[in-house]
Amino acid sequence: MSTPAPQWQHPEPHPSLEALRGPYVPDGMVWIDGGVFVMGSDQFYPEEAPAHLVAVSSFAMDITAVTNAAFARFVEATGYITLAERPLDPKLYPGAKPELMVPGALVFSAPRRPVRIDDFHLWWRYVPGACWSHPEGPGTTIEQRMDHPVVQVAFEDAQAYAQWAGKVLPTEAEWEYAARGALHAAAYAWGDELTPGGIHMANTWQGDFPWRNTCADGYEGTAPVMSFPPNGYGLFEMTGNVWEWTTDWYRPKHKQPNLHKSCCVPADPHGPSVEHSYDPCMPKTRIPRKVLKGGSYLCAPNYCRRYRPAARYPQMIDTATGHIGFRCAVRESPR
Repeated sequence: MSTPAPQWQHPEPHPSLEALRGPYVPDGMVWIDGGVFVMGSDQFYPEEAPAHLVAVSSFAMDITAVTNAAFARFVEATGYITLAERPLDPKLYPGAKPELMVPGALVFSAPRRPVRIDDFHLWWRYVPGACWSHPEGPGTTIEQRMDHPVVQVAFEDAQAYAQWAGKVLPTEAEWEYAARGALHAAAYAWGDELTPGGIHMANTWQGDFPWRNTCADGYEGTAPVMSFPPNGYGLFEMTGNVWEWTTDWYRPKHKQPNLHKSCCVPADPHGPSVEHSYDPCMPKTRIPRKVLKGGSYLCAPNYCRRYRPAARYPQMIDTATGHIGFRCAVRESPR
């Protein structure tokens, strides 16, 4: 069983939150003034390149990822049934095994010994009955995890919650701008060191992924929200803990900026069209992909150094997993 990380404890309430929230922003959000920043990176993974200037307008962002408690209130109020709880359409999965054509989701299962890290099938398994309220499958519960981020939510589930809450899901540019917390040149949301002074600043994987996790940060799976220090905007766990959905369709690289118009910075970009998000390596599976941001508790230096604001990853919109959640945004300050 995981134990809370001993390295950092925030006071209750965090003293910066009221000042950051502002008088016209919904409770649990902070207002972020717009600006220009360098989006992407040329230093890590190719899909993050090229680094380029982007302008974003002001918006508000949830202080934390949406929790199990908040999602439970949504389900109770609306009767909503998540994608992982619905029967699958065989037309979308030609050639799929019959035992996989039942409601369920992907669950992480750590191997007991070292394995090759180029085949995710060695640690992910499809579990019938796994869903947001039973994240690891039948017999598991969220009763002791109500303050953890909700997981096993597909893109449309996150979007449905946002609409119910009177909010939206952020674009990739909005999400990355918020995650940087005004440290626009730093590798991480808190600076350029992964563990400054030996303190773990995010819930990630320590040890040899996927079979040995030392849990030096205090957690084996998801952590309660607000377990780690906030960034410069007062946002918690923008990296690590769980990946988060954005509204942008995925392309393998950022759009190359127009070098002949250096004065023209893209304003509030929204990514490519859906046609560009299909995987050309999977022509028979026409499931489009959205951009995930932030990395998760499964990101490790030997496998996935994506616990950074610039990091991005494609996720098919039909899939729910135990390491993907979301948070919401508001683009107009209600007065």
